[in-house]
This record gives sequence, structure tokens and C-alpha cells, in this order.
Amino acid sequence: MEFKEKMLEYRKKLSTLWKTGKIQHSSRVTYDVVWNVILFILVIGFIGFIFAGAVGAGYFASLVKDEPIRSYETMAQDIYDYSETSKLYFADEVYFGDINSEIHREETTLENISPILTQAVIATEDEYFNEHKGIVPKAIFRAMVQEVTNSSVQTGGSTLTQQLIKNQILTDEVSFERKAVEMLLALRLERFFEKDEILEAYLNIVPYGRDASGRNIAGVQTAAKGIFGIDANEVNLPQAAYLAGLPQSPSAYTPFVNSGGLKDESGIQPGINRMKTVLYRMYDMEYITKEEYEEALKYDIAADFTKKQPSSRETYPVLTFEIEERATKIIKKVLAEEDGYTSEDLNKNEALNKEYEELASRALRNNGYEIHSTIDKEIYDAFQEIGKDYQHYGRDHTFTVKDDETGETTSWTEEIQAAGMLIENKTGRIISFFGNREASIDNHYNYATRAVRSNGSTIKPLLDYAPALEKGVVQPGTPIADYPRTFPNPGGSPYKVGNYGGGNYGMVSARTALANSYNIPAVDTYMKIIQDNPAKEYLDKMGITTLTAGDHTQPSLSLGAMDRGVTVEENINAFSTFGNNGKFSDGYMIEKIVSKDGDVLYEHESKPVEVFSPQTNYLTLDMMRDVISSGTGSYLNSQLKHGGVDWAGKTGTSNDYKDAWFVAINPNVTFGTWIGYKTPASIYDPSYPLSYSQRNIKLWSEFMNAASDIKPELVAPKEKFERPGGIVERSYCSISGMLPSELCEKAGLVKTDLFNEKYVPTKTDDSLISGNQVLVDGKAVKAGSNTPSEFADGNGITFNPEWLKRNGFDKLSDLSVIYPTRGEDAEKWKKIGIPSGSAGSSLEDDGKAPGAPSVKKSGHKLTWSKPGDNDVVGYRIYRAGSSGGDFKLIGNSSQTEYNIGNENAVYIVKAVDYFGNESKASNEVTVGDKPKNKDSSKGNKNDDKKVEKAKDNKDKKDEKSDEKKDSSDKNKSDDKDDE
Repeated sequence: MEFKEKMLEYRKKLSTLWKTGKIQHSSRVTYDVVWNVILFILVIGFIGFIFAGAVGAGYFASLVKDEPIRSYETMAQDIYDYSETSKLYFADEVYFGDINSEIHREETTLENISPILTQAVIATEDEYFNEHKGIVPKAIFRAMVQEVTNSSVQTGGSTLTQQLIKNQILTDEVSFERKAVEMLLALRLERFFEKDEILEAYLNIVPYGRDASGRNIAGVQTAAKGIFGIDANEVNLPQAAYLAGLPQSPSAYTPFVNSGGLKDESGIQPGINRMKTVLYRMYDMEYITKEEYEEALKYDIAADFTKKQPSSRETYPVLTFEIEERATKIIKKVLAEEDGYTSEDLNKNEALNKEYEELASRALRNNGYEIHSTIDKEIYDAFQEIGKDYQHYGRDHTFTVKDDETGETTSWTEEIQAAGMLIENKTGRIISFFGNREASIDNHYNYATRAVRSNGSTIKPLLDYAPALEKGVVQPGTPIADYPRTFPNPGGSPYKVGNYGGGNYGMVSARTALANSYNIPAVDTYMKIIQDNPAKEYLDKMGITTLTAGDHTQPSLSLGAMDRGVTVEENINAFSTFGNNGKFSDGYMIEKIVSKDGDVLYEHESKPVEVFSPQTNYLTLDMMRDVISSGTGSYLNSQLKHGGVDWAGKTGTSNDYKDAWFVAINPNVTFGTWIGYKTPASIYDPSYPLSYSQRNIKLWSEFMNAASDIKPELVAPKEKFERPGGIVERSYCSISGMLPSELCEKAGLVKTDLFNEKYVPTKTDDSLISGNQVLVDGKAVKAGSNTPSEFADGNGITFNPEWLKRNGFDKLSDLSVIYPTRGEDAEKWKKIGIPSGSAGSSLEDDGKAPGAPSVKKSGHKLTWSKPGDNDVVGYRIYRAGSSGGDFKLIGNSSQTEYNIGNENAVYIVKAVDYFGNESKASNEVTVGDKPKNKDSSKGNKNDDKKVEKAKDNKDKKDEKSDEKKDSSDKNKSDDKDDE
């Protein structure tokens, strides 16, 4: 009450003063004073502001004085110059992974980003984005005050435009100078670019932490894919808010650990809290309603996090590294050519080459290329599965090495490795390959492209037979003698070579030699053309790059023995020449490289090189058909699933069985496989159910059966190799390779085969002559002057000494080494006589009669064993009425048997040698009732005397017969006598 009374009294006094005018005067005075003071302050403040502004402007100008004035083009180049991950593709645009890089980024456009995501970004990063001109002064002032006062709350003052400038043009340096330049460039950027362009660029460059695989990621599309497994235009509200919150602190807010996979619950929570903050800002800016906001807060964002996905290096380690390496080489060449350098310049300058390798590697990882390979995904996947699961590689091998210094031994075990490659003949396109049985990101060695091994006998069609066919040195039917011999070796000791298994096969055709992979005929063929350097003339053209200078002069190259070897790729690629009508198309795995702007940086163009004529090519193919039909590759026929395919191929084995090969061609593709240990060692294992060659051919078949199932029209065509013009079929004598003679036809040795019409033989065979001959030790020999005529064949056939001499066979110690050992020809050759004085006919008369045979009766025949002498030409059979009686000559035989019937008699047999010497009588053989023996003690002696008498009578008859024959021949010409 007291307080109210005092207040009422005070109000009465004021009213009285107002009415008397005293208070009005006082107010005017106070007002004037206050106004003057305020005016003074405003003037001083304005002057200070102008001064401060001038000082600030001057300071700002001093900070940016060195910054050049950037044009639109320059700023556009800088803004859009961000790294982007290059992508890898199978054939037919099938994506399979990214090139490994420090930052993974996939560029996108604003049209492909959800509007809710752009709203979330603006709400949390730059709420005035649509209004400002690059900077927000009050935000900058607020940030400066927070910085000066060291405030615990740092809101930041950068707009999206400024952040774009900082990331793309400037650095992360913290200084007033850098900030001033950032502001200046932001203002300038806003003058040149539309808001959508700025926002799109920002969303492509901003970092987002890690994806589920632990890779560092940037760009909103990459983030959406890497975190939620969806595209940026598919995100919902909570996902958009989560992504928008990440750039403030990517490493802290990312839900994934460095090695890939989710963090624990406490590690995920900061990112979720940040998402809720973004959602509130979106609600505060009225981008979303309260209901949407509250519903989004309840959303289980963690359930949307994608699972860890293996990278291409993990899924396709061998393929990924192979394509990266090839793409780098291509890009290196492209970049060098853009700068005016050629491949030769790079090869000559190691430093220059290294510089462009680094540039190419950086470009591959940062330029967002699309690398389109030739590899068919389905076939490649099938190859990897088959190669991994195949059960018949063979046994593992344990290696032991002793250290000479320490004496310690180190042991390790290796499994048999394998490689294969499928190539399209016409283009060289590598359709698929298998490169490693246990491929991983740490074990991505590609045996198909990197391992350099001896290609063994697979070189024979490439280096020996096809070049010899091209030069007309051989044709498929050309006879080649396979017998033990050495060959000249320039600069070294004579080259001695043997066949697989150690045998020899006598005279064989080139076709047969290749089909059965005989070594000696291959070397013999090669040595006839080695002076022309066929390795350089043909192998170089077919893409073989690993030969040394020494390889070109070594006879052993004809069998695949090299200083280094060849890769699986190059060997198979060389064979594809035969599938392309004699033209070589270099193998390739990169179809094209496209820039992120869609420009084709590189596109492969096949440039076939002519190696063989169509005629040579077809003849070689036809010979290699026999490898599969009846030769060393015949096991294939039981393994193929798709019949009717025209396959031609070649097996191969390197020295000591360290490598096994099989390469085959059809009209569309060439496919080959190799098996061997990483550390070269024998894969021969006689205890294994399959031979080493069968193991490899079976693997080849499983690969090819799968490929044929997937792409039958490509891999298993029904079309046959087309025979070109200029190929004819002709008969020839298989002894000489010349046109058949009457004698060759009589001997049954005329064959028919294909020829290049340019090299059809024009001369008639002269390897045989007619004359008397006898069989000595199973071989025909020209009859000597003392050879009994009853054993001689007057119509016999004998080798022509001149032909033997012309071919060097006269120097052989035993001519029988050139006789075929297999097939029907083996017996036919034995019936051909060897001329007197020739190898194999040098029989010497030792003056001794052959040993007497041991005779017995067998049915209606006498049979006897052959004496130990090697010059026996036949046997004389004698008969007597009783033991000790008069034996009379009843017949002769060149065999070890004679038909006698069942008449009662006693028989003996005597052997006769080449020089007419007759053995003693054999044991007596009695047929029927045993005759009386008047003097058994003198039986054998009497037998010999009586037989001698019978023989004398026979000789007299022969002499009379010869006299009649000589008389009848007197009118014949001298030429006929000379024959």
C-alpha cells in the first residue's frame, strides 16, 4: 500500500510540472543533446566504416593481387578436371569391374540425381545456394568471429561454390590469402556458370568416405552405389539425408571400415546422428513436412547398407591385371603419339618410355575410360570353373634345393599348372583364356600370356613343314627316311636326334611323319631350308617375339628347343594363321577404349599379314587333320562332345617331358592348351591312368566342349576348310616321291596324295630295277654268280644303285634302316632286292657250309628251324624209300616248311647259302611204316653221298636249261642286255 501511495504522489508532481511547461523545456534540451551525440557517432561510424572498408578492400586486394584473371574456358577445365574411375567390360558391353585407383568416382548428371538428394545437400551445406552470388557475407563474418574467438561451434562460411573452388582449383591450405582467392573465384564462377552446373559439378567431386568394399569414394553416384547399392536417382528421403551428411566428415560418418564391411554399432551411430541433423534442416527449410520428417527419423537406415562386394581384382584377378597392363600399353602409345613420339622413340629412350608409362598409368586410373575387352563372359567363366575343378592334371611334385654355402635344403611342392587360349582366326580376337589354377588378387600370374616355355613338336607345322611346302621342298606324300643319323650344327658338334620312345620308322611320308610327330624327318626337312632362315621369314611374321639370334641357326629349333621359349598366346596365335587361309592376324584383347565424354580413344583394327599361300596353308591343314584322325592326337576323338567339326591340330612335348601342348584349328577358331610345372620338371608319370598327353588333350576337350555348348555357331562350325584352287590329287611312288614306274607299281608301292600343282613331280621313279634276287635273312638281295638259281626270282625288283647313291643311302652300313617298320609297306619293301656291294648286301663267302636244320613232321608238312647262319637262301628236300636208301631231290623251299603228304618214305633237308654252299643232311624224318635199315651205322654217310649224286643230276639239268635260255636271248637288243 505504501508503495502505491508514493507512486500516485509522484505522478501528480509530474503532471503539475508538465502543465506549468517546465518539463517540456527540459525535454527539448535533452533531445537536442542526445540527437547531436547520435549524429556525431553515426558520422564517426560512417567515416570509420568507409575507412575500414577501404582498408579491408585494400587488404583483400593485396591478398588476391597475384591471382590471374581466369577465363570461362580455364575455369571450366579446372572445375571438370576431376578423376573418374575407369571401367572394365567383357565383350558386348558387359561390365565386370573398375580399374583400381586411390579414389573411385563415377560421374553423373543432375538429371540422374534424385531431387530429394539435391535438396538435402543444399539444406545442410548451403541454405542460400539459390540466392547468393558465390559467397554469403554474414556467413563469412560469422565464421571469422568464431575463428577469432576460438568458438567451440564452427559453422563454416563456405558456400557450395566456394567448396567446389577449394576442391578443384585451390588447396586445403588454411590462410586468409587462400580464403580471399576462394571468394574471388567463387564470385567469378557464379558469373560464368548456372546454378545447376555448379551443383552438378559439386555432387561429382565431393568425397563420401568409403564404400562397402573399403574403397575411397567420391561423387554422389558412387556413394549411392557403394553405400546402398542403388543409383543416385533411386534414393529415398532417409538415404538422401544420410548421403548429404557424409561430406562434412567422410571418414567419421562412413559406415564401413578400411578393409570393407560394416563398422560396429557405435561406429555407425555418428553417421545416423548426422542424418537426423540433415533431416531437421530439410524440415526447417520446408523441403519436407513434419510427418515426413518424423517418419524418416524412425527409418532403419542401417538395414539399407549394402554388403561387401568383391572387386574385379578379386573376382577376375588374372583377367583384370591382364587388361590393365594391355590398356596401359595402348594409352602410352596414344599419349606419346599425341606428343609426336613413335613407338620406336620410346623403345630407344628408356627415360622417355618410363615417363609415358607413368602418364598412361595415371590416365588409366583417373580419366574415367571405358575399357572394352574381347573376352566372352560366359565362355571365360566356364573356362575358370573347368580349369579349377579339372581332376586329371597329374600329381604334385616336390622340389628340393640344397644351398652350396650353408648345406641347408629347401623344399616346396608345386601342382601342375595349365593355360589355354581361344582365338578367332580372321581377326585375332581373343575370345577367352585360362591363366592360373589358383588365381587370386595376390596370385594373378597369367601362364597364358607370361610363361615362356618350349613349344616342342607344335613347332613342326609352323617352322618345318609349312615353310618347306611353301618352297616346294616337300609335299604331303614326300618320302623322308627316318633312321638314326646326325645333322650339321654350325658352330657346334653335330646334332644327334632321336624319336620319342627311341624307335625309328624307315621311309615315311611327310604326312605320316607329322601325324606321328617323328623327329628325324622334321629335322631333315628343316635342314633343307635352314639356309633361308625360316624362323625370320615365317615365325617372325606369325608373331613369335621371343626367339634369340642363336635360335635362328640351331637345328634343334625344328623340334621346339629354344634359348627361352614362346608364350602360350603367341604359339596359339601363330597356329591361327592356318585358320585364316595363311594370313596372320595378331591376337588382341582390347577392342576399344572410350573416354568419359564418349570419344573413342582407341579401337583395334586387324591388319592380316600374308605368311603362306592358300595352297601351302591347305596342305598343312590336311596333314594336321591326320594328327587327330590317326596320329598323336587321336585320343581327342573319344573326348569331343560336338562331332562333325573340321579340326586340324598338333601335339607337342618338350625335352624331358617338361611341357605338354595341344593346339587345334577349325575354320573359325584356334584353341590350345599347355600343362607343366611352374618350375620346369617332368610331368611324365607311367603310374597315372592317363598319359601326360592324354591329360592335356582331355583338358583341351573339356574347355572346348563347354565353349561349343555356349557358342556353337562360333566355336563348333559345321563348315569345312575350303580347298583352294591349285590343289590336285596325284599318284606317286612312295619310295622316291616321283611319278610311278611300272616296277614301283609292281612292288605295290604307288600311293595317292594331294599336291600343290606347282610342285607335282614330273620325272618317273627310277629307284627300282629288275633282276634275279633271293631272300636272305628275310630281305631281298640281288642273286650272286654262285647263288643257286632255284632260289632266285628272275622277275625280282632291286633298288637302283644310282638312286641309292643320289640319296646318300649307299653310305649306310645297313640299308634296311630305311625300310618302313609299320603298315603294309613294311613287308613290300623286304621283297625289294639290295644290289650287290650295297649296304645290306655285302655278304662274304667264308667257305663254310651252313648248319644243318632240325626237321620234324607236322601234319602233312615237314617243318624245320632256321640255322644260325645269316646267308641261307633256301632249303633242298630229299626223299628215300628207306633209311639209308638212295635219297633223291624232290623239291626246294625258301620257307621253313614243305608239303609231303602221307606216303611211306624217309626225308632229309639241307640248307643252302647265298654262295651255293649246302649243309649236311638234317636228321631223318620217317613217314608211315618204318622201313628196314640194312646198315644203320652208315646211314648218314650214305645219305650224303646219294644226295650229292642227286644234286649233280639236278645241276646238269640246270646247265642244259641255261644253254637253251642263252640261245633264245641272242636276238635281243644290247639295251635290253644292259638293263
